[in-house]
Amino acid sequence: MTTDINGLGQMIGSKMDLGRVACLLTLTVAVAAAGGCGRGEAATVTDSETLERADVRVTNVEAAPVLLGEFRGYVRVTGEVEAMYDVTVSAEESGTIERFLAEKGRRVTRGQAIARIESTLLAAQVDEARASANLAREEYERQRQLWEMDGIGTEMAFLQRRYAAEMAAARLASLEARLRRTEILAPVTGTLEEKYLEVGEMAVPGAAVVRVISTDRVKIVAGVPERHARHVLAGDEALITFDVFPGREFAGRVSFAGASVDSRSRTFRIEVIIDNPEGMMKPAMVANLRVEREHLTDVISVPQQAVLRSAEGYKVFVAEAQGDRHVARARTVMLGPASGEDVVIQAGLEIGELLVTVGNRLVDDDSPIRIVDGRQAGRSEGVN
Repeated sequence: MTTDINGLGQMIGSKMDLGRVACLLTLTVAVAAAGGCGRGEAATVTDSETLERADVRVTNVEAAPVLLGEFRGYVRVTGEVEAMYDVTVSAEESGTIERFLAEKGRRVTRGQAIARIESTLLAAQVDEARASANLAREEYERQRQLWEMDGIGTEMAFLQRRYAAEMAAARLASLEARLRRTEILAPVTGTLEEKYLEVGEMAVPGAAVVRVISTDRVKIVAGVPERHARHVLAGDEALITFDVFPGREFAGRVSFAGASVDSRSRTFRIEVIIDNPEGMMKPAMVANLRVEREHLTDVISVPQQAVLRSAEGYKVFVAEAQGDRHVARARTVMLGPASGEDVVIQAGLEIGELLVTVGNRLVDDDSPIRIVDGRQAGRSEGVN
């Protein structure tokens, strides 16, 4: 090294070509650098390893233990609320509406008079028939005494009096029934929803007068696709929710399952009856129904978001411990029935394994992972 420096000094002193000087300086610096690398080799390797570790990404995931539990499969359909009783009451006698005895929107009880048809003429006919019936009955009693006790008269006269009395009584009963029908009565306990005629308007037999609905209990009516015909039966449990009542769920049972399928919609009708004491559910409201179609116990049920489709079928990731860290391990699984957000795993998972439920789309087999809570899941961080 000393000779080289001295030679360089001589070249400079003798004004050698500057290009040759530059080449010699480069060679000298390279030799010096090689010597320095020999002394600091361990530090350089350490820096390289740190760089490699910084390139490894650890994905934050959320995981849950695999457990045995229950699975409930549901058929989900949209239905509509119907009143338990929705009755249009028609007139049975002719006449003008004399008055209404209940106001629209008011609650009425079964058998309560709602409206009255003018009945003056009919009432007079009833009085006449009552008098005729009383006379016929008296004549019959007298004829009976004469015939049975004294043997006066003929048997034919006795029978004529008896049948005349019975006919008069029947006519009276008929007119009294007609008179009673001039009052429009509530057929069920409920609310007077509509009045189709006003006071003074003519009512004729068969003409609608009022409408009474009962909503203390309501029917949820829906059409179920025909492919679920063997699953949805009368007596099945049903859960009902309404968009207008967020956070509230109502329970009931299928009271009716249709025996025929609608040829146009390819659905069959079901009805679910539930109590409605507060009157919250009103006819024609839209309801969301979940009808239980199967109930399994001691099965592995996982969120559907934890299952991924792969070339081999379906797979999930489990978190496997390696020292103080975890790595993701892929598991090919066999799926069973699914409903809503859950699916049954028939094979491929073991009880107690940690199933990656969030962040599974960001990892591969053998990827480093960190198990965190839901607020941090799905983030990737470098290892330092």
